[in-house]
Amino acid sequence: MEKTKNNLTKKAISTETFVFLGVVALLLGYLGKVMGVGIMFSIMMKTGHDLLLNTALFIMAVAVLAGAAAALMSEFGVIALVNKLLSPIMKPLFGLPGAASLGAVTTYISDNPAILPLIEDKGFSKYFKKYQLASLCNLGTVFGMGLIVTSYVLGLGIEFIPAIIIGNIGAVLGGVVSVRLMLRVAKKFYGNEEINTDELEDEHLLDMRPIRPGNTFERTLGAMLEGGKNGVELGLSVIPGILIVCTAVMMLTFGPSGMENGVAVYKGVAYEGVAILPKLGDLLSPIIQPLFGFSSTEALALPITSLGAVGAAMGMTKGLLERGLMNAHDIAVWSAMGICWAGFLSTHVGMMDSVGMSKLTTKAIITHLIGGMAAGVFANYLFIFFA
Repeated sequence: MEKTKNNLTKKAISTETFVFLGVVALLLGYLGKVMGVGIMFSIMMKTGHDLLLNTALFIMAVAVLAGAAAALMSEFGVIALVNKLLSPIMKPLFGLPGAASLGAVTTYISDNPAILPLIEDKGFSKYFKKYQLASLCNLGTVFGMGLIVTSYVLGLGIEFIPAIIIGNIGAVLGGVVSVRLMLRVAKKFYGNEEINTDELEDEHLLDMRPIRPGNTFERTLGAMLEGGKNGVELGLSVIPGILIVCTAVMMLTFGPSGMENGVAVYKGVAYEGVAILPKLGDLLSPIIQPLFGFSSTEALALPITSLGAVGAAMGMTKGLLERGLMNAHDIAVWSAMGICWAGFLSTHVGMMDSVGMSKLTTKAIITHLIGGMAAGVFANYLFIFFA
């Protein structure tokens, strides 16, 4: 049987098999000991069920509406106009050619990997030197999921409008840090090597835009339906992260919900846990508080979750707000870090590999980690001074 390309294999039973079993047994054993095994599984199932009905489907609805709006803006040239307006500031801000604005806009209305087709398009890549091209995965991740996170926060209430504006500004400033650091790293690796611009496929990539066939009404209807369909696909893609990551993080964030004779007890209902993350946050608070200014240690779970799945972090926001563990300031800081990071740990490796720059993957991850933290710091102090 012929092996597929990049088909990785490993010995059927190896050391990591037993390490994995040990870690799982340790984690479940601890949770079961604290909560009781039956209650532990009850909490898992009920938390996942509630997240699916009240969070994941809400995020999918946001994604459908945002997808339809984005498709309409693209169809009738609004995205092209925004691209033209942003193009002049890409060089002074990010140190990249103006064409990079197309990647920023494209990923903002969708997700991190949306920049990959552009990188592989010779009509786009001709504007970049190789070291600049290596930074585009960081740039795409800076803006990825931006519209979805923004729409979600706006859906939480008009009182969060200043917070999400500051969050977006903080994400961009953190992105400047990330991309500029990556440019320095990549330039040491590639020097001033030029991209091969032979056999260009499209000389007018930035000057022309494709449209759908038909009259204005048909194009409008087609754009809305196709954009909404893309929103459904995006909404479906974030459900596993919301259910799996959110359930795990919430069980490590919250404590028991009942009280009997002054003693906290477990009821086996959704959103109970063992409250490890707040204890960790208390230990790190002398460092975290000056940087990010979170109003509670529980809110620290949001940026941690955003490292792997910003959709999952969105799923936790309502619960923290309802419990009074977050405020507008925390929304600003989290949205800055959430948009900038956009779950990059789950996409960066594949993205760097797909553009043939896997040797720089570790450096891309480190620089983007720093950029996301900088985004939170910028948002913290912007909110303090201006909101």
